[in-house]
Amino acid sequence: MPLETSWVEAANAPDCDFPLNNLPWGVMSRGDDDEPVCCVAIGDCALDLAALEAAGMFADLWDDPVFDFPFLNAFMELGRPAWDEVRARLNGLLAVDGEDALSGDLALQSMALVPLASARLHLPFVVVEYTDFYSGMQHARNAGAILRGGDDALPPNWLHIPLGYNGRASSVVVSGTPIRRPLGQIMAPGAEAPGFGPSARLDFELEMGAVVGAPSDPGRPVTVAEAEDMIFGHVILNDWSARDIQMWEYVPLGPFQGKAFGTTISPWVVSTAALAPFRRAAPPRAVPVLPYLEEAGPGLYDIALTATLTPEGGDPTVIARTNYSVMYWSAAQQLTHHAVGGCPMRVGDLLGSGTISGVERGSWGSLLEASWGGREPLTLVGGETRGFLADGDTIAMTGAAQGDGYRIGFGACTGAIKAAHAEHPAKR
Repeated sequence: MPLETSWVEAANAPDCDFPLNNLPWGVMSRGDDDEPVCCVAIGDCALDLAALEAAGMFADLWDDPVFDFPFLNAFMELGRPAWDEVRARLNGLLAVDGEDALSGDLALQSMALVPLASARLHLPFVVVEYTDFYSGMQHARNAGAILRGGDDALPPNWLHIPLGYNGRASSVVVSGTPIRRPLGQIMAPGAEAPGFGPSARLDFELEMGAVVGAPSDPGRPVTVAEAEDMIFGHVILNDWSARDIQMWEYVPLGPFQGKAFGTTISPWVVSTAALAPFRRAAPPRAVPVLPYLEEAGPGLYDIALTATLTPEGGDPTVIARTNYSVMYWSAAQQLTHHAVGGCPMRVGDLLGSGTISGVERGSWGSLLEASWGGREPLTLVGGETRGFLADGDTIAMTGAAQGDGYRIGFGACTGAIKAAHAEHPAKR
């Protein structure tokens, strides 16, 4: 599919993340005192959907406002027909040869188009529940070899089932929100009992997140095809991890405090419609999947991803370059498995893909892997070394699907590490 040209000139640049082909969904405000509203990104601007709604652009589609809110959930609840109709209508309003209801109305343009440089971006939807999966084969193998050693690095059930755990929706934050180093119990090597203090092995995980925009009924499984139709779009996701806290607590029940302190997502939700030209098939299956997890077509996407680490006052170092298409389980398969036992899915559920790591070193999406458990620290631009994250470090993740003369971007997913609280309140 070629570039769709827009009268918003910046959207036609080959290196623009937000061409007319994209139109990602978000939430923005014009300043600290303005109420957030729903928007889409086009070129170097955010288009205020609440302003278009007030001008009657969607009056034939619904009665009550859905965009004059600080979240996308009310719009998502309308379902895929509404998502597709609004996307088509926006395309018509913004295309260079489209209708002139917006391009010919300078007053409405002035009200609705906000420069991204001056817009404040917010968490784009209310995260109702958060589930993180473990669906990257190379990451699972690397992590197993580092943490357990031996030849059984891949768990025996991993090839049969999309493994996951229920995380914390309350600690999901939008890009740019600082992350405080967590406190917790840590069992030091050779110690007989755990100590308490700040994590010394703080890490990031480069992931994608799928946003559920349609619910499922309690007790009713969904098919992979139905799951595909339930997914509103995708974000870049950083599942921050405290490896030393995680190691002490994860047997037998899995991650808890080592993951619960923070998850960062990019501010824009890229629709499945925008990503449709970039679908890719999953890698060859090592064993046949059970029928309920079989896909009729390609379920992954060709999205190139990069993670950089920038120390405070320093320059960025690329830690990982990888691609979402290396995953073993797709978001639709994850969603299908999530609901197969009867678990009801809700509008605003967020599903983390699991760490995205390629086969080669340099494509591993965590410091746990890149530094091989801290035993082989990385040398950064400027000469500092890192096994795990230091206070003041910033992790920035970017991603895009490359089209013919255009790219479908997500915006940056960034977070800087703040020092842990000096002490626990119980000591005061």
